[in-house]
Amino acid sequence: METKKYSSYRDLEILKLEKDINYQKLVLNVQKTKESITPQNIVNGFISSYTDYFSNSYTKILQSVLPYVIGWFINRKRGN
Repeated sequence: METKKYSSYRDLEILKLEKDINYQKLVLNVQKTKESITPQNIVNGFISSYTDYFSNSYTKILQSVLPYVIGWFINRKRGN
C-alpha cells in the first residue's frame, strides 16, 4: 500500500478532525450499548417480544376455535 501524500496542512487538519469525529461516534455508541444492556432492559425486551407474539396468536387461535365452540353449543342435546 502506497503512502498518501498530503498537499497542505489543511488536508491533515481535516483528516484529524474526521478521525476525532469517528472516535467520538464510537465512544457514544459504546455508551448507548452499555446503557441498553441492563437486566431490566433485557427482561423488558424479552417480555415485549413474547407479548407481541402471543397477542397476535390469540386472535388466530380464537378465530379457529370459535366455530367449533359455537357448533358444539348448537348441536348439544337440550335438557341434559
